[in-house]
Amino acid sequence: MCTVTRAHLDQRLAAAKRCSREAAIAGAKAAAVATVATAVPTLASVRMLPWARAHLNPTGQALIISTVAGMAYFIVADKTIVSMARKHSYEDAPEHLKNTSFQ
Repeated sequence: MCTVTRAHLDQRLAAAKRCSREAAIAGAKAAAVATVATAVPTLASVRMLPWARAHLNPTGQALIISTVAGMAYFIVADKTIVSMARKHSYEDAPEHLKNTSFQ
């Protein structure tokens, strides 16, 4: 058993803040890409397709674009946090658990 020290808790808190910041940045980048990737075909289809012109008002167009951007943000941020947690848990694991080769 090991005791938890103040320095250890501060180190873990700093790692968690760094992880959440990286996840937020990655999510924002994904949301920006998803916004452009969704806005172009949505706005083009409203101008060219009669069905879209008749059924997609500006509120509907904004809803489509913002939904895709929000989904992209949360999916990428969640995947980033999970991957970083896996990486850090492996780094902090005891040596006998790091050896995953079959013997």
